[in-house]
Amino acid sequence: MSDILVISQNEIIHHIKLSCQIPTITESIITRKIIINAAQEVGIKVETAELQEAADTLRMINQLESAETTWSWLQKHNLSLDDFEELVYDNVISSKLAEHLFADKVEQFFVENQLDYAQVVMYEVVVDDLDLAMELFYAIQEGEISFSEVAHQYIQDDELRRSGGYRGILNRTDLKPEISAGVFAVTPPQLLKPIVTYKGVHLINVEEVIKPELNQTLRLTIISQLFSEWLKQQLEQIQVEYSDIGLNLGN
Repeated sequence: MSDILVISQNEIIHHIKLSCQIPTITESIITRKIIINAAQEVGIKVETAELQEAADTLRMINQLESAETTWSWLQKHNLSLDDFEELVYDNVISSKLAEHLFADKVEQFFVENQLDYAQVVMYEVVVDDLDLAMELFYAIQEGEISFSEVAHQYIQDDELRRSGGYRGILNRTDLKPEISAGVFAVTPPQLLKPIVTYKGVHLINVEEVIKPELNQTLRLTIISQLFSEWLKQQLEQIQVEYSDIGLNLGN
């Protein structure tokens, strides 16, 4: 029979302090307070149906497909049913506050920043030598070798080599500035002249540039971005006082 080890709340707090997690946890606590207070100020309410839908979503995300798995998950995280309901409520109130604050600002933000949401479908081979890269570039242009053949000869990674250097659908933010500047400036399909970065010399074949559309997914992404920036600004204005754990910090 295994021994039972008892851990006190003070030990948990002490460990959090020693592992230098106080700032991160504090920021989460303050963020929650900011959201709840702001939601109350503008009169946001949460309906029972909204809570149920959010609870179902949370269970689905965590693969809690039965009452048994749900209870096991709650015990693992030391949560009561009331805690679970509070967690769900926080998710709903946060989403509703974000929607309230920024739903009417999405279109203007999208128009002003739509280039940031452009995507590219591209293939890439990285080599160490600029002269070699230029030689391969002109050989591909002259039809002496295909980009796929170059990928199979010079890519070390097995999966990337098998896919011919296919990088998938990438956002502008996924690429380094010197690469994105070239990639999004061309009319595809087009092979770019070799680009030098600290990783090597990049041979890039741009298959398609996908212009952004303000669909529901992107709309929610923009709201989330604006809300995160708003929260960051609110946090910068907060002075923090820690009670009962021997700390007092201020901005």
